[in-house]
Amino acid sequence: MGNAKTTKTRFSRETTVSTTINASAETVWKLLTDAKGYTAWNSTITAMSGNIAKGGQVELKSILDDKRTFKLQVKEFEAPRRMVWGDRQGNREYLIKDLGAGKVTFSMTEKIGGAMFPLFARFIPDFDDVFNQFAADLKAAAEK
Repeated sequence: MGNAKTTKTRFSRETTVSTTINASAETVWKLLTDAKGYTAWNSTITAMSGNIAKGGQVELKSILDDKRTFKLQVKEFEAPRRMVWGDRQGNREYLIKDLGAGKVTFSMTEKIGGAMFPLFARFIPDFDDVFNQFAADLKAAAEK
């Protein structure tokens, strides 16, 4: 399905996925920055609200843990190519690279960790399948 890869160290874990999308950077960016529209195209997000803009706040629920609401800060926002959001545990970076001719490479990387990471690492589910699905869903929605 996808190419997600996770790298683990004692104090952190990083998961990355990428895909080529036959759509403009603006089309992909519009999907990634519309909080209200996420659940319409993204099967890995069960609820989302907030303002996806520089300094904005986002609250979301994921299929990984539908009982938990993730409260995230939009930390970096460079339309239409790069965005970072996260909390004290880690950050997720979205990158869109324009390849020309109506194509882009989309990548998403999440790094979580810190000094306390070894204490809770075993309770964090694997992200690979969800990252692969996120990328596939984004590709399908952007190419419609």
